[in-house]
Amino acid sequence: MNEQELRARRLARQRARQARARRRRLMAVGGLLVVALAAILIGLAATGGGKTSPSTTATNAAQTAHHSAHHARAHARASASTGLPRTTVTGTGTGRPGTATVPVLMYHVINPPPAGAPFPGLYVPSDEFAAQMQALKTAGWHAVTMDQLEAYWTRGVPLGPGKPIVLTFDNGYASQYENALPILKRLGWAGDENIQLTGLPPSQGGLTDAQVRAMIAAGWELDTQGISHADLITLDASQLRYQVATARQTLRTRYGVPVNWFCYPSGHYDATVITAVKAAGFVGSTTVIPGWAAPSEDPYRLPRLRVLGGTSPGALLQQIATAQSNGAPPASYGGAGTA
Repeated sequence: MNEQELRARRLARQRARQARARRRRLMAVGGLLVVALAAILIGLAATGGGKTSPSTTATNAAQTAHHSAHHARAHARASASTGLPRTTVTGTGTGRPGTATVPVLMYHVINPPPAGAPFPGLYVPSDEFAAQMQALKTAGWHAVTMDQLEAYWTRGVPLGPGKPIVLTFDNGYASQYENALPILKRLGWAGDENIQLTGLPPSQGGLTDAQVRAMIAAGWELDTQGISHADLITLDASQLRYQVATARQTLRTRYGVPVNWFCYPSGHYDATVITAVKAAGFVGSTTVIPGWAAPSEDPYRLPRLRVLGGTSPGALLQQIATAQSNGAPPASYGGAGTA
């Protein structure tokens, strides 16, 4: 090989190195642009494209961090005792916790009250219930479960188009399967069953094992009010564990579902009861205090709206709207009432 050929090869290698260097520089610049654009988009999304004061941003960040940390601990407790998944809610979240407040309705018996019923207001006839559900749908509402709400609040899992609302059914009355389930099924909705394991009034009867399994198969969420609807604030430590922790473990073992939420019997709770609910692995609990549930609130004191018999569809919509401005539930509650 002569000297001219050697110079030609050296020149070709030099040009190849220069070309590779240019490509690396272009790739580096392109990567920086992508990162910068992503940061801008995330910032706009976090502020809604508008102006947010530093104090508001700091407050929201603190609330989100506190809420997420609480749920991370609760999720660990929820799955520690069994091999069950913590939740049945799947789907990809946005990575940004949801902030919307959501009303949670409370129903009991979906039947007319029998003669001599001690709490006739807790009976909602099925035709009345059907009219209420249709009114909710017409007004743009759609039913979600407590687990879905928690997935939205913590992981940003979408709740679907329209306005989300939770429909809870207390105690485990047979009419909830016989009457409420078919009505909700026609709408493509699911309810949230707060079952108690024993002690239902004999005039109505409780859900059978087969009915509970059918509700779960239809997409309903199973949660609990404990073993026997006991007044939890009057119990000693052993009795409290039985009503709360044993109820959850029994239902998880029997039905193979997470049972993540507790519902206070008669709405009664205090600091000791809340501690027992947390220790049992529940991620939150619901009260009988009227209001809308919000992610910034204590998840162990979420409000609900009791729906009584004789409530017209229009009155229900008004009840929901009025309660949105209510404050958070108190630190403890032991007032009169049945739930």
